[in-house]
Amino acid sequence: MRKTERYGVKEHNSLWQIYKTVPFLKVCKNFIFIQLGRYTPSLKVKNWLYRTFLRMNIGQETALALMVMPDIMFPEKISIGRNSIIGYNTTILAHEYLINEYRLGDVMIGDEVMVGANCTILPGVTIGDGAIVSACTLVHEDVPAGVFVGGNPMKVIYTKEEMEQRQIQQK
Repeated sequence: MRKTERYGVKEHNSLWQIYKTVPFLKVCKNFIFIQLGRYTPSLKVKNWLYRTFLRMNIGQETALALMVMPDIMFPEKISIGRNSIIGYNTTILAHEYLINEYRLGDVMIGDEVMVGANCTILPGVTIGDGAIVSACTLVHEDVPAGVFVGGNPMKVIYTKEEMEQRQIQQK
């Protein structure tokens, strides 16, 4: 179960009421720095932009590949540990707007996590240390530390114990 806070809305759908939930100028500022970061080839500059202007928590030596899309409205709810890789064109969401409500949730990505290209990480998800997420995966629930997951719907491909056994066999 994802850890999100729910906020009910009346009248129109929640996305129509977006600027009642997040200031317009904040979204404009975030848009500018996210677009700069998405196309910046320097990982150090990208991490500095995201830490400084978006208030994202990004660990040392973490690499966000080209075109990674952090949440434009609530990037400060995203935390990525040290020495992790977020693959090309991955989207990390900390919000979801529905018809009768919107939901917000922190996204916690641990240390030494590998997220493949073209993944979508939904709000309120925790990805444990050392986990691997296969390309094109919809991360809709927590991922335990050390496991290898993939697919849509996401499922465990190898448990932590199976991953450790595979590493021993490869030596």
